[in-house]
Amino acid sequence: MDKFALKIMCPDHVFFEGDATMVEFTTTQGNVGIYAKHIPMVNVIAPGKLSIHCEDGSVKTCALHSGFAEILQDEVTILADSCEYSDEIDVNRAKEAKERAEKRLSQRDGIDVARAELALRRALVRLDVAGYK
Repeated sequence: MDKFALKIMCPDHVFFEGDATMVEFTTTQGNVGIYAKHIPMVNVIAPGKLSIHCEDGSVKTCALHSGFAEILQDEVTILADSCEYSDEIDVNRAKEAKERAEKRLSQRDGIDVARAELALRRALVRLDVAGYK
């Protein structure tokens, strides 16, 4: 299977750099799967699960929180606000963030609804990637 260079950069570090056969992530337009030789494009990333399909057949699953992706035929670069492997996720903290966001959204008085919805989405993604619902 053809491979391409994948680089995922967060503000303070390079999260991943290596070859991949496929990468899947969520954009503001929906879920995408990118293979080598894909048509060039740029996407806005929405919070969601990121799956990196490696040459050896393994799949690395991560929580990807917003950013941009540049897709070229032989390389994909993701500029991410934040990205976490499943074993790096603090499940208790994610559960607490989910509860706080749900509480804010249920009250809706004087809150930034979009910010609360984004916080809820991030918490749900973290819990999903960590294997919790």
